[in-house]
Amino acid sequence: MGKSFQINQTWKNRREASRFEEKGSFAYIKRGSYDKPEPTFIGSPHFILAFGFSALSPHERGKPLKAMAAKILESKPELAHLEARSVGKPVYDFFDGDYAAVHFNYFGEAGYAQGHTSLNTPGFLNMSLRQPFGVVGIIIQWNTPLVFFSKKVAPAVAAGNTVVLKSSEKAPLTSWKVAQWIAECGFPLGVINVLPGHGHISGSAMSLRTSVPALSFTGRTRIGRAIQIASAQSNLKKVVFELSKKGPALVFEDADLDEAVKGTEHSIYWNSGQTSMANSRVYVPDKVQYETVLRYIDIGKESGRVVLSAEENATVKKEEQNIIVHPVIFVDQPEHSRIMKEEIFGPGVVINTFKTEEEVISKANDTEFGLYAALYTKDLERALRVGKKLESGMIGVNCASPTGSWDLPFGGWKGSGTGRESLLESMDHFLEQKSIYIKVPGIRG
Repeated sequence: MGKSFQINQTWKNRREASRFEEKGSFAYIKRGSYDKPEPTFIGSPHFILAFGFSALSPHERGKPLKAMAAKILESKPELAHLEARSVGKPVYDFFDGDYAAVHFNYFGEAGYAQGHTSLNTPGFLNMSLRQPFGVVGIIIQWNTPLVFFSKKVAPAVAAGNTVVLKSSEKAPLTSWKVAQWIAECGFPLGVINVLPGHGHISGSAMSLRTSVPALSFTGRTRIGRAIQIASAQSNLKKVVFELSKKGPALVFEDADLDEAVKGTEHSIYWNSGQTSMANSRVYVPDKVQYETVLRYIDIGKESGRVVLSAEENATVKKEEQNIIVHPVIFVDQPEHSRIMKEEIFGPGVVINTFKTEEEVISKANDTEFGLYAALYTKDLERALRVGKKLESGMIGVNCASPTGSWDLPFGGWKGSGTGRESLLESMDHFLEQKSIYIKVPGIRG
């Protein structure tokens, strides 16, 4: 694969991630060690100034973003195969290229940060400004890397920042490929820099670096906590997190059961359950549990082998077990059990029962996470009442994750994150605010 990371549009090697290794059909970063404990290039003057990039007009900053969108669309087949090698995602299921192109295109035209003015103080013309931080750190997850690359890099750059992005050591290939197009698309030297590597080395250095004033991260809650601690120990950098989940789906007795089964099945099986939004806890009324479980089993039989217990996964032959986990359905699990509290990040769903609306709301909220909840009912009043009480950043009514809207805030409550991302929200995270008070005695009265 050649050189391993791209800084100031120059490809370099390092011992910590000097080669993309392959195991079978999959590619990953070989683990090693840094020549130095901290990468001194992060936050260097090249990145902070990027040769006046932030001084360009939004239109000029947007030109290379739109060129990147066109390049990604042109290269979708290649990117799909690289993602398949890294993540195992089927090529036919590759939506990521279109998603990335939309974000690069949109932010190629949306970089017009707005402040406001005020005459409310007599004798003063006051104004607020929105200005880029300078260097923005970005750490992305492995399950849909091109999606995370685009939804974080595009708004950060549109706002006038320079970016150091650490890709996942488990899925480096699409980030590596996109990095090869940075100069071709017309980005000035040092604006986008791609750094593959392991979190405890590369990510830790970025989190502690005082010249990185803002950092956006998608991944596990425990890593988010570590980044926040590092931020507190260094420069109190602004952090934006999309973190873990244990999303509930509430199926009420008046729900369209076929739609509920179809929606929740897709939620936990989409991307093999390896998504932060998956609704992995399903609550059904006592009287419909048996029918619900049977419908899940029928769906599983249509799509492949059905495994109803963790023990059966252990019987899969050893060479197959290394990369394949068959779907698992758990029932009647204690609410305090680990299977109900911890993120599986795979095709495992729990189906528990409830008797009353108040009981199921309490059960759904009894978690440290709060990213995406779903509820199924034909009663609009109930939908609004329950939706208001659920402690989640996103609620699906008669639909489940990954259903969403690109122009509405994406993010979680509690341990599922801080801040919100969307076409309309994301750029705000990469802009600092400043108030200017101008004394003009002649405008008094």
